[in-house]
Amino acid sequence: MSKKKNVRDTALQLLETIEKNQAYSNLLLNNAIEKNEINPIDVGLLTELVYGTLQRKMTIDFYLKPFIEKNKKLQSWVVNLLRMTLYQMVYLDKIPERAAIFEAVEIAKRRGHKGIASLVNGVLRSIQRNGLPSLDAITDPAERISIETSHPLWLVRRWVDQFGVEKTREMCEVNLTAPLQTGRVNLTRISRDECLDLLEEEGFEVEPSPILPEAIKSLRGNLASSKAFKYGLLTIQDESSMLVAHALGIKEEEVILDACAAPGGKTTHIAEKLANSGKVISLDLHEHKVKLISENAERLGLENIEAQKMDSRQAAAQFEKESIDRVLLDAPCSGLGVMRRKPDMKYTKKEQDLSQLQTIQLSLLESVGPLLKAGGTLVYSTCTVDRAENQEVIEKFLRKHPEFEGDTTFAERMPETIKPLIDGFDVQILPQDFGSDGFYIACLRKKVE
Repeated sequence: MSKKKNVRDTALQLLETIEKNQAYSNLLLNNAIEKNEINPIDVGLLTELVYGTLQRKMTIDFYLKPFIEKNKKLQSWVVNLLRMTLYQMVYLDKIPERAAIFEAVEIAKRRGHKGIASLVNGVLRSIQRNGLPSLDAITDPAERISIETSHPLWLVRRWVDQFGVEKTREMCEVNLTAPLQTGRVNLTRISRDECLDLLEEEGFEVEPSPILPEAIKSLRGNLASSKAFKYGLLTIQDESSMLVAHALGIKEEEVILDACAAPGGKTTHIAEKLANSGKVISLDLHEHKVKLISENAERLGLENIEAQKMDSRQAAAQFEKESIDRVLLDAPCSGLGVMRRKPDMKYTKKEQDLSQLQTIQLSLLESVGPLLKAGGTLVYSTCTVDRAENQEVIEKFLRKHPEFEGDTTFAERMPETIKPLIDGFDVQILPQDFGSDGFYIACLRKKVE
């Protein structure tokens, strides 16, 4: 079997598994690359076929619909094979249409029988002959964005209400693009310029981030496989997530609580900003994730992190009242800001998930609030772009807790490029703002009586 077929067979198998088990594509993909010993040259194509087909699934289904309407009972693998092939025909310039169709027919012969192979061939040739149905027939703006960018209609409507049509369209379009990998330089051990030099010597194509002084962007090469990463000079982290440590306004020797900490990106950033002084108490619900935090701390040479397995909703019972200088609550959320990394997520989320999450987010705030010293800073953050999990949570918490107020000095400690986005004591970053993950940060202060 040729490598190319192996790649398409593997891609089809993955699309099937993701759909049936609602499993995360990024985890399955890495697993499949190792298990099937995919040739490194073909890893790019496999990733493109799986992510691309998932990213554009609703658009592809719109295009396919008139050509398969008569075949009501197509098996799911046949539908996925047609989707994957149509993705290649429409979106991948480097693959000739005839080659994509030929490969699809071959897979259909292997997995099915002659009848299925000829059906697949017929559908794809028909599309080639007649062209794609036009999206112009869709007049409702939200519906048009939904089909054009493959985002569920309930989500598009929700975002149109919150951000307006144009911002929603921009966000949905950005969600279809692959994010650049960014890293955070461990400034306790090396300067950013020195780290960039080391990476370039190793053959990476990197550049300094225009957003943050400790951040770098990788234009080519996976930073996690670099020597700089191995020797603890670097952490993989998105730029918007790095803003959290700046929002805290850390001073050396402080005791800081990171309430939902795994895998430890923000914890280690806080520890670095403490210049290895003071203490970061780092909590997570799962033992294996706590282990991950400790391993990260060790790799980076940080000795001021105390990782514990704990449900942060129980934190109030475990720690002394008003014993913590600053608290970070990076709350569990819908993750709607990181869709570019997990394209299948948009089809599995339901609207009611968001209100259930709000209850958890508020209970976590209730638990960590009393631990903060008077005059201390509480930073609430999520990697989502939805009011229900962001502004609404903070509004409800402040209404119930008059001992807290919005910290309007927030903007003063943030990088210049972020300041225009800040609204008083919070900021909603959208993926299109500077190409990072969608992210929310609110900064609260406990009043001094």
